[in-house]
Amino acid sequence: MNDASPNTRLAGNTPNPTPGAAAVLAGATASAGSPRPAVLSLAIKEKAALYAAYMPYLKNGGIFVPTTRVYQLGDEVYLILTLMEDPTKIPVAGKVIWVSPAGGGARQPGIGVHFPSDESGLNARRRIEEILGSALKSARPTHTL
Repeated sequence: MNDASPNTRLAGNTPNPTPGAAAVLAGATASAGSPRPAVLSLAIKEKAALYAAYMPYLKNGGIFVPTTRVYQLGDEVYLILTLMEDPTKIPVAGKVIWVSPAGGGARQPGIGVHFPSDESGLNARRRIEEILGSALKSARPTHTL
């Protein structure tokens, strides 16, 4: 079934790497005792890639960010989202709530980032759900379920 440890959830049958999505480390990394969160940039150019990355079942929504960098559950990250062809960047701070480590076989390595309940998180969730529309009801597998 799933070879994940208790702190790890791995994606279902999703291709590796994800076409249409790119994550870039853009700043400092979070580490023990460090008050600065890691800064990541995620550009998603295809609706199918956005569907696979979005985590609508979280209270405030969230997104899967492909990365091979090591993160711990609870790490804070600052994410700059670029969606589809829209040049507007969506800044959002969040917490790591999902870790798929590198070396997980055919599974996409990365982290799940839970959006905050503030304006930035609500804005990110609203924009993603506008783009996905009726695709949110699909039963297709994603990176996290």
